[in-house]
Amino acid sequence: MKNIILIGFMGSGKSTVGKFYANKNNMKQIDTDLYIENKQNRKVSEIFASDGEEAFRMMETDCIRDLLNQTHERYVVSVGGGLPMREINRRLLHELGVIVYLKADISTLEKRLSGDKKRPLLQGGNLHDKIASLMEQRESVYEELADLVIKTDNKSFEKIEEEIKRGIG
Repeated sequence: MKNIILIGFMGSGKSTVGKFYANKNNMKQIDTDLYIENKQNRKVSEIFASDGEEAFRMMETDCIRDLLNQTHERYVVSVGGGLPMREINRRLLHELGVIVYLKADISTLEKRLSGDKKRPLLQGGNLHDKIASLMEQRESVYEELADLVIKTDNKSFEKIEEEIKRGIG
């Protein structure tokens, strides 16, 4: 059984679905943002503020490399929304496991992310426009990278887990 990698936009459900799936299937769950925060002993927003986005993106690459070097059997890995944008990360993710794109409509993402103050790329300005702009940049990469695409709008965790299991065989 390969690792399962959950990709998608902020608010698509990667972390929550990852925890649910891991618990139901006796797997270990890793959230790359939390992994980096623990390793750096700082929040993602602090890393962005002090070191910049490029430094954070390099930390994401290091995180995936770390996971590839670990010998644990099975992970569900929830990755940050921007992690797949670097070509090196896309190659490493394919080595790491089966890639599942959790896809949600902009209106769903806007509801889930309204009031969120933790995500540096969404701060200031019109939330809908920020989501739409980032989605325009990222969606084709997510689609191309994914081995499986699951729509998460109005679905229970149980239904999403079922679809992942069925889709990865």
